[in-house]
Amino acid sequence: MKNTIFTGAGVAIVTPMNADGSINYDELGRLIDFNIENGTDAIIICGTTGESSTMTDEEHIECIRYAVEKTAGRVPVIAGTGSNHTEYAVNLSKEAEKLGADALLCVTPYYNKTSQKGLVAHFTAIANAVKIPIILYNVPSRTGTNILPKTAYELSKIDNIVAIKEASGNISQITETAALCRDQLDIYSGNDDQIVPIMALGGKGVISVLSNCVPKETHTICQLCLESKFAEAADLAFRYLPLTHALFNDVNPIPVKEALNIMGFKAGECRMPLIKSEEAKTAELRKALDDLGLVGCVK
Repeated sequence: MKNTIFTGAGVAIVTPMNADGSINYDELGRLIDFNIENGTDAIIICGTTGESSTMTDEEHIECIRYAVEKTAGRVPVIAGTGSNHTEYAVNLSKEAEKLGADALLCVTPYYNKTSQKGLVAHFTAIANAVKIPIILYNVPSRTGTNILPKTAYELSKIDNIVAIKEASGNISQITETAALCRDQLDIYSGNDDQIVPIMALGGKGVISVLSNCVPKETHTICQLCLESKFAEAADLAFRYLPLTHALFNDVNPIPVKEALNIMGFKAGECRMPLIKSEEAKTAELRKALDDLGLVGCVK
């Protein structure tokens, strides 16, 4: 059995932007504190939701450094360091380790993609370059590459590859991965609407977009699952399902940043090519927040 990085709800935290498009570190710190104070179990910095794909190398490194210092050991900090260029991912992963990240989140290669054997070679190269644990990130809808269960099993044989964030949406595939890997590979849901079923299969929690807005409630859903109270967890998940859906009515992280703005944070807008949602989508989002009493809730 390998050491588990965290159990519960880790937030895939947004990167707040100023009006000129620069990173608003003060507001990032405010969001980190808000999440930790409300029960978030890990901070995932520079992931998809954090807009890492539009960051400069310097910004990427500075965001990791800032998150590590701001979190100050209160919860684990997991740094997104994946790339479609293996050497780049290796170098960024080394840098994150030096900065004090507790673990890495490494997405599959995208655009140029690779074979299943290529995935094993890619992730093995990253794992061999660092000592800290690695979470594989499987999100084929964005990358065009899918980590198949047998590939996950091969990768689970590597000591510091300890978990997978599963955002394939394919419960049958996730079931097969869980059956093959057992306690050699922790599974985190990568989709907020699949927390309960994935944790019923033995998953350890979620890497969550929803947690940006309702960290306490997302943590509670996971905690109930960890206590095998799946019916109660499902009831709570059902209550937040309209918001979960609204947070994905446009390309992530467009809706979640708008949701945080509506709540009273200064998340700003996304960097292009992501642009503001159409009015109808924003209205759906506002209604979901209003129904939960979250409009203007942050002062």
